Amino acid sequence: MAFKSGKVETVSISDGGSSSPPNWCFFGWLLALTQLLLHGALGLVLFWVIYYLDGFGWRDNPTLLFNYHPVLMVGGFVYLSGNALLSYRSFGCCRHIYKKLFHTVFHILAVPAIVMGFLTVWDSRNLTVPPIANFWSLHSWMGLTTMGLFAIQLVVGFFSFLILLCCEARTAALRAALVPVHATFGLITFLMAIATCLTGITEKAINNLGDWYTAFPPEGLVVNVLGATLMGLAILMPVLMLIRCQQRGPSSISSHSSGDQDEESERL
Repeated sequence: MAFKSGKVETVSISDGGSSSPPNWCFFGWLLALTQLLLHGALGLVLFWVIYYLDGFGWRDNPTLLFNYHPVLMVGGFVYLSGNALLSYRSFGCCRHIYKKLFHTVFHILAVPAIVMGFLTVWDSRNLTVPPIANFWSLHSWMGLTTMGLFAIQLVVGFFSFLILLCCEARTAALRAALVPVHATFGLITFLMAIATCLTGITEKAINNLGDWYTAFPPEGLVVNVLGATLMGLAILMPVLMLIRCQQRGPSSISSHSSGDQDEESERL
């Protein structure tokens, strides 16, 4: 990293070898598998709710109202947030500003899904006769923690990468310092969401199936496959976030101005 004429510049030197096809092939397969698991998780939770839990309802049927909760939480925290994390990996051919736009749009779409997912479980418990207590389980505590981390990430992202762009030259160093922190806590939030989903679907399956769960019923198999899909995402997502594919020729040196500093940091 060097400072010249008030700008932050980075010098990146590839550590041997050209842009190797096997490296990109491996990365492409990992990315495709991760996308398959993201879509698979969303499809499995929809299938579970519609086929085995009798679909969706409204306030007159609190049991069916609850069924929005797993779908919206998996959709918001896993599917949409997962695609937001992958924006800087999936759209490699796009300019960095477009990657950032995709990243922001996916997170914005996740917000109403998460809020509605929280409100539906809150209403379903309060409308049940007699009402069911809230925030007593480990799952609910983990969920509140995950939502808090998600909210902090949104605020920090909006502040550091939108507001600070108004003074781009003067805030380049600050934004560059915030990038690895923001990326790290984004990954932590995603992994917390996976853990919360796993505890939630396990809790629901045990309450719904009881002792029959141990007899390997079809519904239990669907729940277990959904859980395995989420665990696969918990393994693959950090790998994709931390992997660095060689993008330049041997001993190639590229300099980036302050506008591209956060892009270089995202590749690390």
